Parts: sequence; structure tokens; C-alpha cells
Amino acid sequence: MDKIPVRQIKEPDFFESFNIRKIETILSGKDTVQELHRHNYFLVFALEKGMGEHIIDFVSYPITDHSIFFMRPGQVHQLTLKKESTGFLLQFGADFYSPREKPANKVFLKVSNKDYCQLSADRFKKTYSILTVIFQEYNERQERYKDSINANLELLFIELVRQSPNPNSISNNNNYSQEKLEEFLGLLHNNITTIKNVAQYADMLHLTQYQLNAITKETLNKTCSELINEHILLEAKRQILATSNQVNQIAYDLGYDDPSYFIRFFKKHTGSSPEAFRQNFK
Repeated sequence: MDKIPVRQIKEPDFFESFNIRKIETILSGKDTVQELHRHNYFLVFALEKGMGEHIIDFVSYPITDHSIFFMRPGQVHQLTLKKESTGFLLQFGADFYSPREKPANKVFLKVSNKDYCQLSADRFKKTYSILTVIFQEYNERQERYKDSINANLELLFIELVRQSPNPNSISNNNNYSQEKLEEFLGLLHNNITTIKNVAQYADMLHLTQYQLNAITKETLNKTCSELINEHILLEAKRQILATSNQVNQIAYDLGYDDPSYFIRFFKKHTGSSPEAFRQNFK
């Protein structure tokens, strides 16, 4: 059975779950083309200068100057990057940065739901200065450098949330609804292959189904069921396009005991069968 290639952080002499590198060092004067793969860590990709294309979960984004990408574990992406590009690539695991304080965690949840940010030159300069400090701390390793890196990560995420509103994301009208929606989206990311029932997610959030539906309608104008279906379909597309697995196996991996039911579900929402969908993308 094929699996989507999963990359891990490799830095045995330092934090096993954190590193930051300059993009120009990674490229070494050569263009790079990465095939579809996923990571088991968070990734921040900040381009001071850039040309290319970044496809995240089958959505294509242009790589330009002052663009920033944020990726969660499990997302599928494909990268084409020109040799002239400069900036930073930052990678970290949840065991390295996972804020427990409510304000910091709230910011992290917000930025985790962004894939792409295009900043002005002035705003990018501020963001880039924070990344430069993190890079220095990482390499100089002075006293309490890990604490300094964590503190600067929080500053980085605050800046990204401030300067990169996402029109498809959460409204600012109701802080409680915003917080609960972010929690719900996080639960979907982590549990979609095993939990597909609105009632179970509502219970996990200590809400009624009515309350949870009211929140998703208020913030995204979608029902809980619609959001659950979107996440199922996204993971299905990841498996269909990034592996050569048979549809039956993909259905089982997504938590469906009856592959025929999965095929009907997929066709209903996409207009094509899983196999036809795969062929259309070749």
C-alpha cells in the first residue's frame, strides 16, 4: 500500500523538533522541484525574494516577494522554487511549540488556519526581523535560547495574524464564536478519519449540536456537516492524487467500511468518481 511521503525534521545535534535555515543555503544556486509530500511538523516558509509556485492541498499559490506560507502537519504540498529566491524556512513540532496560555494558543490556532499570506514590503520587513532573531538564537545557542525562540515565535504569529486577514476564515464579530470555531477546525484536522458525526464534535467542545451549528453559520456561513464533508473530501483528494492506492483501500483509510458508500459520497460532492478524479489530474 502506498502512502504519501512524510518528511521529518532532521537535526540530531540540536532540538529534534525545531530548525530554521536560509532558503538560499538550501537551494545552493539551483532551482528546486519537490513532488507531492507531507510533513509531520509545522512549517513557515518566508520569501524575501521569490519566484515559483506552491501548491498546498491542491490549491496553487504564486511565490512572489514578501510571501509567507504556513503549513500544518498532514497537509500535502508541492513546491517549485527558482534559485534566486531568498528567505527563511522554519520547521517545528508540536512538542517544541504548543502554547498552553489561552491568548497565545488562540493566536496560534488563527495562524494555523492560514496557508498563504502576501505582505507589504514594510510589514514583511518587520516579520523578517523576527525570523532573523530566531535564526541568530538558533545558531548562537546562548543561555535560554530555546525560551527566546519560543517567545519570538509567538511574536511572529501575532504579526502574521495582524497583517494577513483571511477572507475565508473567521469573523471578528464574536470572540467566543471565533474561539470555538478554531477549536472545531483543529478537531477536524486531527480526527476526520475516525469521527464524522456532528454530535461527537459538539460533545468534545462541550456544546449542543444547535450551538455548534449556530457558530459555524455565524462565522463561515456553513453548517457543521458541510465543514465535516469538506475535510473528508480534502483528505480523500490527498490520498487519491498523492498515492496509487486502490479506491477501496482509500475508503478504509478514511474510516469507511463500505467503499461503495464512499464512492457515492465522493461523486455526489465532486461530480466525478474517485478514479475519474485521479485520471483528470494526470
